[in-house]
Amino acid sequence: MTWTCGCYGLVLLVLGVMGQKLPTRDEGLFQMQIRDKAQFHDSSVMPDGAEISGYLFRDTPKRYYFVVEEDNTPLLVTVTPCDAPLEWRLTLQELPEDRSGEGSGEPEPLEQQKQQVTANEGTELFTYKGNDVESFISTSSPSGLYQLEIISTEKDSNFKIYSTTTPESDQPYPELPYDPRVDVTALGRTTVTLAWKPTPTGSIMGQPIQYCVVINKEHNFKSLCAAEAKMSLDDAFMIAPKPGRDFSPFDFAHFGFVPSENDFKDRSLTTNRALSNKMSRPYIPKPKVADIQKICIGNKNIFTVTDLKPDMQYYFDVFAVNTGTNMSTAYVGTFARTKEEAKQKTLELKDGKVTDVFIKRKGSKFLRFAPVSSHQRVTLFVHACLDAVQVQVRRDGKLVLSQNVEGVRQFQLRGKPKAKYLIRLRGSRKGASTLKVLASTRAGGKQPFPALPEDTRIKAFDKLRTCSSVTVAWLGTQERNKYCVYKREVSESYGEEHRRREQNQCAGPESRRKSEKVLCKYFHSANLQKAVTTETITGLEAGKSYLLDVYVVGHSGHSVKYQSKLVKTRKYC
Repeated sequence: MTWTCGCYGLVLLVLGVMGQKLPTRDEGLFQMQIRDKAQFHDSSVMPDGAEISGYLFRDTPKRYYFVVEEDNTPLLVTVTPCDAPLEWRLTLQELPEDRSGEGSGEPEPLEQQKQQVTANEGTELFTYKGNDVESFISTSSPSGLYQLEIISTEKDSNFKIYSTTTPESDQPYPELPYDPRVDVTALGRTTVTLAWKPTPTGSIMGQPIQYCVVINKEHNFKSLCAAEAKMSLDDAFMIAPKPGRDFSPFDFAHFGFVPSENDFKDRSLTTNRALSNKMSRPYIPKPKVADIQKICIGNKNIFTVTDLKPDMQYYFDVFAVNTGTNMSTAYVGTFARTKEEAKQKTLELKDGKVTDVFIKRKGSKFLRFAPVSSHQRVTLFVHACLDAVQVQVRRDGKLVLSQNVEGVRQFQLRGKPKAKYLIRLRGSRKGASTLKVLASTRAGGKQPFPALPEDTRIKAFDKLRTCSSVTVAWLGTQERNKYCVYKREVSESYGEEHRRREQNQCAGPESRRKSEKVLCKYFHSANLQKAVTTETITGLEAGKSYLLDVYVVGHSGHSVKYQSKLVKTRKYC
């Protein structure tokens, strides 16, 4: 059994709150009864007209008491489960009366009163088991001591309790409209628009109301505290609540109780057991932030949820929150599945033919290759003209290739009779992507794309720079190819950002002006260590900046551009 704070300091606190009236019996007698904290061991007093928060360890009940002095008093008790279903029971117990002789002024011994209270199970008024927000309400309740006992059998759990003897005038929870449902008024691939009728508490009574929308992928929530509990660390050890908000064992010293040494030993033992039980339970990871969201939107009753995933089911809950009391009421939640992504058209690749492909930023494209004849091998060429792209190939549904491609890449895939290949190209996050793709089952023969060295940079020699010329070099391969050099004068402000933006490797010499052409020549070397060529570009103006490009042209006419080089002639010679 867990231990909670006694009643003495708590009752003093409640009595001291302005504007709250806690019905009591004879004040002197009642104070003497509660001075013995053992009489209300493991109990707390419920204040009249205020919501309190509590915490339960699994299988450890908590008891709360509420005193009603006068007969025919209205009574409302509301329990809100947060993390898990709760079992709770409300009973009525008679208070021990003063049976000492008339006029003696001496109350009955406390130990005897304690036995009378604890021995009597009381009259059961209401029981409930579940995770709904449930209330006991009576328009005419008899005087006596009301005991609320709560237990959580599934796991450690948070909860809230509200009790009042003036339910008609208090109305702390926002009232639901006659139709409390949340409606889905518009549905898209990444958006859902919700609408609901406003609470009369705000529109008619003028109370300060705001609406909070909760979005998740698992289920609807029956209370705002249940949603907030899901968003927090489920298995974090209970933090000491603020005094006056949650009547817990940590508040003993605050309210003036000075425990004896035995009390300290008992509590230490109880706490250690609770901690031991706590540590032995399985860890439940905190849900990802993206899995549940709470958005408070003011007093609007129409809201569009954005940034959702296509073809995904989401659950939507709306809570009306009284910002003055911070108490809330749940509307009847709803759920919806976002629309599917528009099915993309699949491009058909022809054997041995180059296909141009354009992909939007962060987009995807699907290509299909179905060779007519039986084949042993498929050669796949991918030329990424701009940024790197991701290439995935499935043969008859089985993944056989997944690579990031920058520049020109060649892949050899093992063939199968009547096999079909699905190629997925995923674009860059930086911007749109342009590619050239070729698939072929033909063995041998000349390749459509020229061979490239690993390093496609152009090197400029600063010491050989003059007022009218620059000397550059670049690497070649063992394959004899045609290289064409182009120049273009650029402004002084032209920098690396401009160069990167114009770096489209698929744009060939045919896209250049004839006046920009410097020369074309053939070059190769059997020794890769010596596969380097140089060229001096003349006829330049002093102190000017030029952008140099080298294109290597393949046998079928397809070209690949080296990385552009920005050079500047000397101003004075």
